[in-house]
Amino acid sequence: MPKIEIYNDWDHVNKAEAAGETQAVLAWDGEYRKGDIIEISGLVPGSFYKVQIDAAIGEALVFVKTERVIYTVPFYEKKTSYNPLAFFGNRHYILVRAAAPYEVNTYRNLALNPFDQHDVEGVFPHASANVETRGEAVFAARNAIDGCVATRSHGEWPYESWGINRQDDAEFRLDFGRPVDIDEIRLYTRADFPHDNWWVRGKLAFSDGSEHVIEMDKHVDEPHVFRDIDRHAIEWLTLGELIKADDPSPFPALTQIEVYGTEAR
Repeated sequence: MPKIEIYNDWDHVNKAEAAGETQAVLAWDGEYRKGDIIEISGLVPGSFYKVQIDAAIGEALVFVKTERVIYTVPFYEKKTSYNPLAFFGNRHYILVRAAAPYEVNTYRNLALNPFDQHDVEGVFPHASANVETRGEAVFAARNAIDGCVATRSHGEWPYESWGINRQDDAEFRLDFGRPVDIDEIRLYTRADFPHDNWWVRGKLAFSDGSEHVIEMDKHVDEPHVFRDIDRHAIEWLTLGELIKADDPSPFPALTQIEVYGTEAR
């Protein structure tokens, strides 16, 4: 029985709550304040859920390994990678429901998760990295799976990206939380030229121990598409060993990664 509660981390006084048998829908009047928490409980570990955490953020299909999820409402600098309308104003909408079999058992982008947060536990897909430029929200790894593919600038939404802080050994990791079968990967690299550089080569590594070297060009709006990927029962992948182009700019970045496939057969 999913349940949604909103409270402030300082006093734990509930602002609003809702619950249901297979879904919870919370529409409430009031303003978010710094320190506010959205707690989703009553989840069944090992199950799929559809979550829409705000009316200005798309639905996410997530796999959970925990009975409870704590979502910290972003404020100030942490909010710069979100639509400015998200969590804003005095009327809000949150939805959590059990995912239908047809939603789970279909060919789709297995990386997409606008619900992902930097420190979330037990919710997948989840993005992380060994470096994020200056620790800023607009350059966090989670930006690369939020569904936004605007590549022509950098910084605040809709131009958030994964930034590598000029680090040569930068590595991005995507955890699925369960086995999946994949056959195609698309990378949207940031293209705020001449501010940006771009990668000409990289390596994808998979949880089965295999690797795949990829070659890239100076793309702008179009993704780099790799259709010669055929991996089964993969639980995670990494993108690393990234080689910059011979260009004066030191700033390549990843706007979005899309991983197409199905649940492991």
